[in-house]
Amino acid sequence: MNSAQALPVLRFQLPDGTTAEATVKRLLNAGYAGKDQHEVQAHIDELAKLGVPVPGTTPTLYPVSPYLAQQADRIDVQHSETSGEAEWAIIVDNDGQVLITCACDHTDRKLEAHGVAWSKNASPDVLGDRAWLYSDIAERFDEVILSSWVGEERMVIQEGSAASLLDPEYWLNILDERGELEPGTVLLSGTIPMNAEVDQFSSRWGVSLEDPEFGRISLEYDIVKMPAPVE
Repeated sequence: MNSAQALPVLRFQLPDGTTAEATVKRLLNAGYAGKDQHEVQAHIDELAKLGVPVPGTTPTLYPVSPYLAQQADRIDVQHSETSGEAEWAIIVDNDGQVLITCACDHTDRKLEAHGVAWSKNASPDVLGDRAWLYSDIAERFDEVILSSWVGEERMVIQEGSAASLLDPEYWLNILDERGELEPGTVLLSGTIPMNAEVDQFSSRWGVSLEDPEFGRISLEYDIVKMPAPVE
């Protein structure tokens, strides 16, 4: 089989009604990517108390298997301690256009205590099916609102301005320096704080990006626990 045929193909509708496709060749997850690195360090200290390994540098960048980039309305997990993370994503489509969409980095929280990179590869990165050209929103990107919700009751668990995260320009420069700013690259932004009073271990997660001009793009998916293994 031609290896290119096995790579996932993401399809996006753009605001002008046209579509764009990206054959995912490289998937990267940013982490600890807040603009205020003092706040990031405080968050790392909190995670360390929970047993999550401390990164050697921030922000971090985790390579993820390309097949985990999905546009899905359901994912299957091995246990009940998994949850999403509201993020935006950079996509370099097959024509070399830089797109932005909403994304949810679904993470195995049990595995995270043993290795963040491992946990990033345990569940899919779910992406929206609509996108914006980055060039169309670059000047007002800090006005974009990122949010997530959980459960059938859609309780908001994350909400904040994209301005709190390192902006796409930062990551585009990093990709360019690494020789990875090329068609088929997808990069997720890292996330914003969660409301600890809302249970993250839900059977449904959703994420949205809202722009003053283009409006709202969103994704939503069910989380289904797999049967116990026979062993």
